[in-house]
Amino acid sequence: MTARREASAPPDLPGYEYVRVLGLGGFADVFLYRQHLPRRDVAVKVLLAGSLDDDVRERFQTEANLMAQLSHHPSIVTIHHAAIAADGRPFLVMEYCSRAGLAERYRAERIPVPEVLRIGVRLASAVETAHRAGILHRDIKPANVLTTDFGWPALTDFGIAATTGPAVQTMGMSIPWSPPELLAEHPTGDERSDVYALAATVYSLLAGRTPFELPGGNNSAQQLVARIERSPLPPVGREDVPPQLQAVLDRAMAKHPSRRYASAMAVARALQEVEAALRLPVTPLDLPDEPPTPPGDARPDDDPTRLRGIALPAPGRGGDDEDATRARSVVVGRPTLVPPAAPPPAPAPVGVPDGPGTRRGARIAAGVAGAVVVAAVVGVVAASLGGTDPGPTPAPTDTFAPAQTGPAAAPVPAPHSLVGTRAPDGSVTFTWQNPDPQDGDRYLWGVLAVTGEPTLALVDEERVTVPADQATGEVCVQVSIVRADRSSSTRPAQGCAS
Repeated sequence: MTARREASAPPDLPGYEYVRVLGLGGFADVFLYRQHLPRRDVAVKVLLAGSLDDDVRERFQTEANLMAQLSHHPSIVTIHHAAIAADGRPFLVMEYCSRAGLAERYRAERIPVPEVLRIGVRLASAVETAHRAGILHRDIKPANVLTTDFGWPALTDFGIAATTGPAVQTMGMSIPWSPPELLAEHPTGDERSDVYALAATVYSLLAGRTPFELPGGNNSAQQLVARIERSPLPPVGREDVPPQLQAVLDRAMAKHPSRRYASAMAVARALQEVEAALRLPVTPLDLPDEPPTPPGDARPDDDPTRLRGIALPAPGRGGDDEDATRARSVVVGRPTLVPPAAPPPAPAPVGVPDGPGTRRGARIAAGVAGAVVVAAVVGVVAASLGGTDPGPTPAPTDTFAPAQTGPAAAPVPAPHSLVGTRAPDGSVTFTWQNPDPQDGDRYLWGVLAVTGEPTLALVDEERVTVPADQATGEVCVQVSIVRADRSSSTRPAQGCAS
């Protein structure tokens, strides 16, 4: 067994009395102090000793200022003070959270679905607020979500490690909650990377394990990376988790960023839909520019942000060493918050240290959530059906345009039983089934690549072949059904073959 390192010496801070160690992280230690005036317990995060030149100090101060801008959010930890200790180490004084955080809870207890939905909406609001301020969290996971005395989640550890010079070169997201694009040879990421990690955290709360963890199996970093990059998301495995919630997680954790929700707010809206469908109180969004939800279902019918509940079947009943699963650092470009079809990037790299022990002050959101909110309109990709059959190796010559579907149009299902078989010549043939065949149905497909957008093409049959020169190693495809009226599957099927 590897010996756990000793905590660094707590700094001597005028006006504060040292109490005890709260936690050790890869880039900082966290201590409990008692502030003299005003008298209160606080968590003090102290960066580990190292080469801290003037540039690093300046960047640390900039990061602290950004965190202070987010501290007003009820689900983001509050920063009270930032300074440099007498021994030269930067430190942050934060609210102290005495209740068990999500890292302590998700493996130890079965967290009810309604509570997970509330946590998910509130965390999504926090992440959306950070994104609007130009900050990517990059390490959303249960260990970085604390709990207030009133039971609210409090997201912490926003990018301080990115200000510590050489440390940023070895810092990255924690592998179990990382999206595939951050595990690639040349990692890149944007808001949709945080969307993935947010959904992976919600998945962990429901499943009691990390998303691609095999209970009793080989869960080494190498195996986790392979599953994250290639394996479909396993079902949560709880009878009380409705299919709609599993579908939200599937989309938010899609292998390719273009298939995910475009923003954290979109995730929040989707989770609100699940709450409404289950006839639960809808958790309000905590966004500074979001209008309050009126009591009842009082919004006009033409309100484009209104959620309408979706009927669902009644639900049934039914301590890890993270240092070994740390991913390498990434360079993150921040695009404007627009749909993934047009993401203009603007760089804003940030990083995050580990460490527990901060607390969100007792805050209660003003207002009461309405009985129901919103209905999401899912954008679909549809194809011009006048092109020629591209055959087993189609060229992307079809012109695609949004489907003109009316409000009463039935959703188009995704194909099922998508499987691939490799031939002796190295090519891979994928086949699937249409669960609701209709006259004029065609299929929009493409090979998935983590580092780029898939090239999509139309075929008439329920099979395609990826040539040997494009099917080296693991090959994954996505397939959607395209109706004669140009509507298509709201979520494509995805499958891989070795």
